[in-house]
Amino acid sequence: MVTTTGIGGAESQVYDLACSFHARGWRVGVVSMRRVHKQYRPLRAAGVKVICLHMSKGVPDPRALVRLARFYRRWRPDVVHSHMVHANLLARLARSLSPVPMLISTMHNQDEGAQWRYFAYRLTDRFSELTTNVSRLAVEEAVRRHAVPSNKVRLMRNGIRTERFARDPDARASMRSSLALGDSFTWLTVGRFVEAKRHSDLLAAIAIIRKQVPSVRLLIVGEGPLRPETERQIDAMDLHRNVSLLGFREDVPALMQAADAFVMSSAWEGLPLAMLEASASSLPIVATDVGGSGDVVEDGKSGFLMPVGEPASLAEAMLRIMRLPKEERISMGDLARGLTVSKFDLQKVADEWEAVYRSGLARHV
Repeated sequence: MVTTTGIGGAESQVYDLACSFHARGWRVGVVSMRRVHKQYRPLRAAGVKVICLHMSKGVPDPRALVRLARFYRRWRPDVVHSHMVHANLLARLARSLSPVPMLISTMHNQDEGAQWRYFAYRLTDRFSELTTNVSRLAVEEAVRRHAVPSNKVRLMRNGIRTERFARDPDARASMRSSLALGDSFTWLTVGRFVEAKRHSDLLAAIAIIRKQVPSVRLLIVGEGPLRPETERQIDAMDLHRNVSLLGFREDVPALMQAADAFVMSSAWEGLPLAMLEASASSLPIVATDVGGSGDVVEDGKSGFLMPVGEPASLAEAMLRIMRLPKEERISMGDLARGLTVSKFDLQKVADEWEAVYRSGLARHV
């Protein structure tokens, strides 16, 4: 169960896990609180049941609770696994109307938002066997803010299909040509234009770097409510030659190949899938030390972790990578990919979830 099937890390993770479990022979259904976006249509085509509770953003609708309880009774799932705040809370409340053997709630961020959300988690905790989060820091924060007792929470990392991001020289050459990157050192960042991503810090860092490397390029992939503000900042800082806003793209793996390094300037995170994809693409990474960044980046080895809100420090770390000999950058990228394949490959993560499901169900037999 998921709050929305739109574009985002949690939504992508639910999609990938549903595909994986379906391929392994599980009977899988996905419930979305809001309308089902086109990204989820292939699930239906593959035989996965996808239903919508027809809720609207910001509008409480008690009828959705009844619909979900009816779905529990009709589908009779062995495991209900919910993702994101609103889906977690609704799944718990529906269980009070229609019991299911096992309910798992997955949080996807170091900061789940307003304090009322943590209170609601705490109030409904009895309806869930287990709460998980996607990074060590996020687990610690959930306990610190009393969302869940320490004996009922565990770390369960996101996973990606690492084979999609193996080095591809042809894809690199083609994409760099189409974007007219030439020989410019090119940074890539992927994420929605929202407060958490702090694109303004990244633009400030690029402005600093440009003074020393005028040809530096930054590609920003994503959409979101703060895009107009970012465009105004680019205008004010005269960064048009350095920064390209690419919008939503379906060819992120090819864009990863085209880049020389990846950067993330977020104020808070869970475990960013884009960072995992960059690491699997053999890119050295500069990122703020938030959420799961430290789980992905070995500081000083596969990249650098920097404080939040310090564009000068971010720029310094980016320049360090840019000044490395090409062979050393490649070595950093190889180390990054090796770590990601060993810890975050989707099939390994799916194996871990299956073990959690089977262990929990065994207690109900």
